[in-house]
Amino acid sequence: MAEKKEFTQTRERVTFVDLFAGAGGISEGFLQAYTDQKYFDFRLASDINENCELTHRARYNKVLGLDTKFVCQDITDDSFLPNLLRELGGQQIDVVTGGPSCQSFSLAGRRKKLDKRDDLFFHYLKVIKALRPKYFVMENVKGILTKDEGRIKERIVQEIRSITDRDAVPFLFAFLDGHLKNRIPDALYAALVQKLKTETTDAPDTVFFDLLDAQLREITTEHLPYNVSKSNQAVNTVRHGIILLKEGALRESIKRQMVQLKTLARLDNDRFAHPHNEAIGTISTESIVETIRTAIDDMVPLGCPIEMANVFKETLDLYGFNFDECMAFVGSKLAGEEALAALDGILQKVRLYNIDKPIVVHSANYGVPQNRERVLFVGCRNDQDVISDIPHTVGEDEKVKVFEALWDMDFVGNGCAATRYERVSPTPACDEAKRRRSLQGRPDVRGLLYSEWSRMGRLGHRFCFDEPPFYVARLAHLDDAEKRTTHELFNHQTSVQSDVVCKRLRLIVENGGYDKAKQHLKAQGLDSNKRNYTVLDPLGQSPTVCTMPDDFIHYSACRPMTVREMARLQSFDDSFVFQGKRTTGGNNRQKEIPQYTLVGNAVPPLMARAIAQTILCHIK
Repeated sequence: MAEKKEFTQTRERVTFVDLFAGAGGISEGFLQAYTDQKYFDFRLASDINENCELTHRARYNKVLGLDTKFVCQDITDDSFLPNLLRELGGQQIDVVTGGPSCQSFSLAGRRKKLDKRDDLFFHYLKVIKALRPKYFVMENVKGILTKDEGRIKERIVQEIRSITDRDAVPFLFAFLDGHLKNRIPDALYAALVQKLKTETTDAPDTVFFDLLDAQLREITTEHLPYNVSKSNQAVNTVRHGIILLKEGALRESIKRQMVQLKTLARLDNDRFAHPHNEAIGTISTESIVETIRTAIDDMVPLGCPIEMANVFKETLDLYGFNFDECMAFVGSKLAGEEALAALDGILQKVRLYNIDKPIVVHSANYGVPQNRERVLFVGCRNDQDVISDIPHTVGEDEKVKVFEALWDMDFVGNGCAATRYERVSPTPACDEAKRRRSLQGRPDVRGLLYSEWSRMGRLGHRFCFDEPPFYVARLAHLDDAEKRTTHELFNHQTSVQSDVVCKRLRLIVENGGYDKAKQHLKAQGLDSNKRNYTVLDPLGQSPTVCTMPDDFIHYSACRPMTVREMARLQSFDDSFVFQGKRTTGGNNRQKEIPQYTLVGNAVPPLMARAIAQTILCHIK
C-alpha cells in the first residue's frame, strides 16, 4: 500500500464516492483534505467515459495503490444502481459528490417542471436515496441559479428536501389522519396518501391509477349519458391519457430511443430538431397531464359536476408532485397556526436532508490561479450540521497569479514535447509575483512556491507512490508494463503551428489582445475566423479553463497552452497524468474525452479540497 500507516492509523476514515468523476478533480481534492482526527477514504468513482476510467485507475489504483472501484456506465441505465451497490458491497458511504451536466436540466409543460425520467439530477438523487450519506455535494455552473428565472434552482432544492426518512414517515400518516382526513374529499385524501406512499417508500403507483379510474368511472356512469361516456372525445382523452400515464416505463424507453436517434443523427440547428423535440415532449408526463386537465374541463358542459371535476384535477395534479409539493398542498388545506406548527415539527423528522441555500464558490478564493465560479448544492442529513458556506483560504490580495503557476514551464517550443524539467530564464517584470505559500494558497514564508507544490505534489503527507507516474494510451494496456511510458514530466507538449499561426499569435500578444490586434492582423493578411483568443495575464488569474487548446495564448511564449500548463491553472499536481489522446477533433471530442477536455471539465482540486475540509470539520 502507498498510504502511510502513521497517517491513517491515527485518524478516523470518512468514506466517499465520486459520481460524474471526469478526470478526478474532486477525488484529488478530497484525498488532499484531512484534520487531526479524520481523513477521506475513496471507495468508488463513476463516469460514462473509458478515458476517465483509465485516468482514474492509473492514478488511484496503480500509482497511489488504493483499492478504489470504478463503474464505467451511464447513470441512467437501469442496471447502474445495482452495479454500484454490488461494487460497494454493503459499505457505509459518508459523502457522495458529483456534478450532473447542466445540459441535462430542462423545463417542460404547464407546471414548468423537470422531467424526472430524462434528467441526470434525478438519477443522482436515486443514488443518494440508496446510500443515505451524511452529506452529498452536487456541483454545477453558476448559471443554473438564474436559468428559467430561478425555477430550476427552486426545483433542485425541492427535490433534495423531498428525500425522506422512512422510519419517520408513520408519524406523518398519523398526523394526516388526525388533522386532514376530514377536511378534504375522501377520493382526494386517498390519492394523497397513496402518492405519499409512492414518494416515501418507492411503492408502485398502481393503486393511485386505480383511484383515478374510479373517479372517472363515477363521473361517466352517474353523470354522463351512455353514448357520451363511450364515444366523446374529451372523455376518451381522459381515459386514454390515464393509460398513457400508467405506461411510464414504455414512454421512458421510447424517449430514450428518440434521444439516442437525435444524437446519432446529430439533429441540431436543422428542420428535424424542433419536431423531434416536440414528439419527445408530447409523451412527457407534464404534457399528458396538461391535456387531461383540459379534457376534464371540457366534460363539465356534458354533465360532469364542477366539484367532481375540480377534485379530479387536484388528484391528477398530485401525480406530478414531489414530496415537498405534497406538503405544500397539505399546508394549504390545514386551518390554524397550531396545525401548521405541528406539521413543521413532523417534517423536521421526516425530511432526511436539509439544505440552506446554494453556495457559490470562486476557485481563486481557494488558491487556484483561475477565475472559475461554480455553485454547490450541499445536502446535509438531518443528524448532521447544515453547511451554508465554504470559507475562503486566501484573501482578495493573496490570490495566486498565472505567473506563479507557469513561470517554470516555459521551455517547450513549437511542436515539441518536453519530458523533463529544464531551467528557464528570469522574467524581471514578473519575478516579484512569486510568493511562498501554504498548500491551500495562503502566503507563508515557511511554505513553497505554487510551482514547487505542483512539482512536489500535495499528497506527500499521506502517500508515497506504489509505482512512478506513467502514461498509457488505452485501458486495455493498463496492466501491461511494457506499454507504459515513464517520464519526469508528462502532458507538456505543443502542437505544430504553421508560420502564419505563429505570426498571428505573436501579433495578438504584442498588441495586448485579440480585439486590439484585429486591424493589424487584417493588414498583414493574418486575420482569422476564430471568435476569440485570450492572452493570459501573468499578474492576474486566468479565465475559466476550457477544453480547447488554442483558446488561451501563453503570455510570453506566444503559443497555445499545453495540457500540463492548463492542469497547473486548475491546481492539479504534475504527477497527475492525463491519459489517452492529447486532443481530438470535431464530434470525437465528446466521445473520446481527450486530455484537454479532461482538464477543462474538471473541478479544481484545491477548490475541492476546501469543500472537503469544510465537510470534515462538520461531519459527525
